[in-house]
Amino acid sequence: MVFEVVDNSIDEALAGHCKNINISINSDNTVSVEDDGRGIPVDMHKSEKMSAAEVIMTQLHAGGKFDHDSYKVSGGLHGVGVSVVNALSEKLELRIYRDGNEYDIEFKDGNSVKPLRKLGKTKKNGTKITFLPSKEIFSSIKFSASIIDKRIRELAFLNKGIGIKLIDNTSKKPKEFFHKYDGGILEFVKHINIKKPILVNKNEKEVFKKPVYVTATKNNVIVECSFEWNAGYSEEVLPFTNNIPQKDGGTHLLGFRSALTRVINKYTSDKNNKKNKITLSGEDIKEGLTAVLSIKMPDPKFSSQTKDKLVSSEVRNIVEHIISEKVSTWFDQNPSIAKTILEKITQAAMARDVARKARDSVRRKGTFELSGLPGKLADCQIQKREGTELFIVEGDSAGGSAKQGRDRRTQAILPLRGKVINAEKARIDKLLSNNEVQSMITALGAGFGGSEDDLGERSAGDFDPEKLRYHKIIIMTDADVDGSHIRTLLLTFFFRHMRSLVDAGYLYIAQPPLFKIKLNKSEIYLKDQNHLDDFLIKNGIKNCSMTIGNNETIIEKDLNNFVEKCIILNKYIMSLTRKIGGKEIISSLSSLELLNNKIFEDKEKINIISNFLNRFNPDKKYWEINLSSSEKSILFENTYRGVKEKFELKSEDLSYHEVLEINNLSEHSKIFQENVKEIKVYDPIAMDEASKYINNVCFANNIEDCIENVDVTIILTEWSEFRTLSANYLSKFMRGNVVVDFRNALSPENFINENITLHQVGRGPFN
Repeated sequence: MVFEVVDNSIDEALAGHCKNINISINSDNTVSVEDDGRGIPVDMHKSEKMSAAEVIMTQLHAGGKFDHDSYKVSGGLHGVGVSVVNALSEKLELRIYRDGNEYDIEFKDGNSVKPLRKLGKTKKNGTKITFLPSKEIFSSIKFSASIIDKRIRELAFLNKGIGIKLIDNTSKKPKEFFHKYDGGILEFVKHINIKKPILVNKNEKEVFKKPVYVTATKNNVIVECSFEWNAGYSEEVLPFTNNIPQKDGGTHLLGFRSALTRVINKYTSDKNNKKNKITLSGEDIKEGLTAVLSIKMPDPKFSSQTKDKLVSSEVRNIVEHIISEKVSTWFDQNPSIAKTILEKITQAAMARDVARKARDSVRRKGTFELSGLPGKLADCQIQKREGTELFIVEGDSAGGSAKQGRDRRTQAILPLRGKVINAEKARIDKLLSNNEVQSMITALGAGFGGSEDDLGERSAGDFDPEKLRYHKIIIMTDADVDGSHIRTLLLTFFFRHMRSLVDAGYLYIAQPPLFKIKLNKSEIYLKDQNHLDDFLIKNGIKNCSMTIGNNETIIEKDLNNFVEKCIILNKYIMSLTRKIGGKEIISSLSSLELLNNKIFEDKEKINIISNFLNRFNPDKKYWEINLSSSEKSILFENTYRGVKEKFELKSEDLSYHEVLEINNLSEHSKIFQENVKEIKVYDPIAMDEASKYINNVCFANNIEDCIENVDVTIILTEWSEFRTLSANYLSKFMRGNVVVDFRNALSPENFINENITLHQVGRGPFN
């Protein structure tokens, strides 16, 4: 939505009427976009009997870009104009500064609240649109400043001299981003290459002091291109049409590549290259190339409404002609730089030739021929592909374990030693000289390379998925950091050099278990944390029951549901903590039933929260809480061991779905509390203070009175008086046999082989 409005301002800039664009992300989730262009027309529309501004904002295809007289070149995303932004907004305000007057008009749910009105005189020119996305349409109406900043930086590069400012007012301290580049796409290329290795000549001097820059106009098509080579091996070419990026390329990119290949091949027709019999291809030229190609033209044609690929046929010849002519001239004017570039490309061609020979050396002679298979491969027994699986595992030890558990008839095991070479950075010849890569290529039996890129161009190689020896290739690494790294390296290899294998659905990832549980003499493997939680709940409540106040007993399934709700509640609290900060804040507000907007209505509640946090915190933090002057946020600040922490709770923070779920689950805890017969409390330190804030409980004078005839004892603090408790001591007074230690204050050794069951957070049960 933001980009659609900004694109309209950019169209004004392309028409030569706009120099500055300001974007603001406001604290109320609205976004404002203002430019200093001509301003939207305000005259009455002859046929619609309303102002032109209202027509533009409420009707499709009513803007100036659909009239080729107003805008020769225009961007926009889907060709439906800012009217769609209005239709998707809960409210929208349009301000127009035109012909010395200021106008405004407001919209609600896409319809005007009242007609356009004149506010008075002004010296400004331009348009300002402020909109709030509809909560009914969008699940989230929060804007990402980083995403917007990335796009406006791109627009500033593509439109030199245009200043674009973004102000993010959603944080406590506003963040400002400003982009203006007089060098245009030339600076864009420099920005892309800033972290890439620099191409140097034989004297170790930088080759490109500035990138190559080409621009020309032909048949109303403006072609602008900038490029340079770096010392890396990967290509990065960004094509744009009317400021719109084409991630799938198109005819303008084909024209650029074709022209560049033609020009460079012209300069390789010397005696040395003829002697070496090296033929250059597009693959060689692309190595280390960084380029930005921007064309501006009226009425471009794309393959879809997302405009990811340009299909205007006339563009290819135009781009090819301009690039060929201009780059040839540049090569003639810069012979030393051209020589270094050609040396790099020639080295890439030689490496490609070596890679071809290496590829031939590891290529299988037949699809199911067993001779020459890797020595570590434990092949399957059947000789057909259907139903077979190849497991690529991490190391010989994992290979041994996999062999023990496999079906020898249909499952093969290939262990790899160490980490595979990074296919993203390595030359193909080095890649194919790697023993592990050779083992995979040989085991798969389908060749190497030859994948098609997004433009349908096929890279060098002969990979054929029809020749695969296995129906499924499964990557199975350990569930640790190294395993994840190896898996990523393997996926990179397959994606870059066996892409059709991925596209055809032959590649899989096996999820190894994260936990191993020993229960008596049996061993159980659990996939992830959720499965572990389910296992602990299921086994923890086995043969357990809970009796509530009306003598109703909760067992098995109902008790399981109650425990699961407690775990879910904790997850929501932790999730909300990551967004807002301060777990104590969330827990306290939930306990006080103040996790809602009522917290901002009564200042007395601030004192209640402050007292609660300062009285009941084991870490002895000092909390200071203040309501903001706008009464829309609460500032929490604590000091612990001289270190200050600050948290801010805004009214919009209470709209998170976690807040709703916590409040819903809190209702269940209330039901539980209401049905408990009696709760006894003993605190050797803060008894007097506790009595001021805790209601409906019985306060004991000592620990013996507190635990006498109780069913469950719960330890919530780490006082030394509690640390010495043992199963033998507790069994003398308790009626039940369950002790829950939330602070891990008790020693598990004092509860072994006793009649009391101890539950501690993160340590499991001790009997």
